[in-house]
Amino acid sequence: MATKKASNETSGKAAPDYELRLYVAGQTPRSAQAIHNLRAICEQHLEGRYAIEVIDLKLNPALAADHQILAVPTLIRKLPESIRMVIGNLADTERVLVGLDIAVPPKSH
Repeated sequence: MATKKASNETSGKAAPDYELRLYVAGQTPRSAQAIHNLRAICEQHLEGRYAIEVIDLKLNPALAADHQILAVPTLIRKLPESIRMVIGNLADTERVLVGLDIAVPPKSH
């Protein structure tokens, strides 16, 4: 898996509201699941407003230290400002939305 950018078909449109970078380590089932989960979340909650960049740390291991990645998969929200991070396979949609500050956590009573 090469480092690649996957966008939401924004060609000819303004820059995306959300720029997301997903760090993975090779073509593992966990990496594939994280990519799938992220795309599904973005399509459902950020339709037309996001860009995803997938970075394979097996191909570029130095980027782990450079970008302070301690575990994979790790998702970083670059935009909007105020970088946010979520670690794991992104299966818990609510946790991802809260972690990226896309949804407000439910209030406890």
